Amino acid sequence: MTSWSARGHVLGTYGLPALAALLFLVFSIALPDTFPTRDNVSSILSDQSIPALLALGVTIPIAAGRFDLSLGYGLGLAHVLVMHLVVEEGTPWPLACLAVVLGGALVGALNGAVVAFARIDSLIATLGTGSIMYALTGWLTDGSRIVPGPEGLPASFTDLYDARFLGLPVPAFCVLAAVVVLWVVLERLPFGRYLYVVGSNPRAADIIGIPTRRYCVYAFAGSGLVTGIAGVLLAAQQQTGNPSVGLDYLLPAFVGALLGSTTIRPGRANALGTLVAVSVLAIGLAGIGQLGAQFWATPLFNGSTLLMAVGLAGYTARRRLRARAATDPHPPAAPPGPSAPRADDTP
Repeated sequence: MTSWSARGHVLGTYGLPALAALLFLVFSIALPDTFPTRDNVSSILSDQSIPALLALGVTIPIAAGRFDLSLGYGLGLAHVLVMHLVVEEGTPWPLACLAVVLGGALVGALNGAVVAFARIDSLIATLGTGSIMYALTGWLTDGSRIVPGPEGLPASFTDLYDARFLGLPVPAFCVLAAVVVLWVVLERLPFGRYLYVVGSNPRAADIIGIPTRRYCVYAFAGSGLVTGIAGVLLAAQQQTGNPSVGLDYLLPAFVGALLGSTTIRPGRANALGTLVAVSVLAIGLAGIGQLGAQFWATPLFNGSTLLMAVGLAGYTARRRLRARAATDPHPPAAPPGPSAPRADDTP
């Protein structure tokens, strides 16, 4: 029994990284001339940098037991706002980017306040605030694209997405930096431990003196901050302000975060797991795309992977509960509350 338990632990912890390596190997064998090339790897890193950042943003509220559905709308508003400030208001691009990133954190904090203090379910609250953001995006653009003039955008701004460092795209290093920061915060600082306690059992967190409402606000503020950064990169990539862009990134972000909670640290959202999950999605989508899959293959892949991620997350949580029960046959009665990430608000 112990041997099977150990194997299951190893599979749960390292199965997804192994799957990423296996997928890369399979597609490299099937497409030897195009897939295992430096240009293809660089393209994958560039294309998946924004979904990866959003997945990391989603990870923070999930660690606190909440879900932020406003990220897609926030991404659309952020990138449009950057273009509006730079193109139509003549704001220097560094100042415009800083304002949008800080504004994203503020909007996230407002989301957290609505969830924590108004006691509205996070799914409903963020869907409502996201709709408001979408309305603001439409009002700001009047339903049309923001297009730069003949002189175009400053090269230093577009280099945020187009430039290379050590042969790899700059956005990939932005993702790596975000992963390192989030890993330190969640795994090495008291803030992360408190956030996980709030997410797993808010009543127990209240009993031991953790301010659950404040940490809920912090979680959504962090999510909004990351969304603002992703919006800046999206503006540098698109080089136009498109009011309809944003929602397409929401599903891949949740797939990456939920699937990531099943690996590295199974049973809880974590930065390294999210990075591995995004890598699996990126390799899979790039591979099936180069094999000539139809346009509907991408949403099919994302939807199927989301269902698998949710199922695996639930299975992992149940396995952890069984493991705890096996080691302690007479566990103390715990306050009611699910151990897996949940969507309801702190009572």
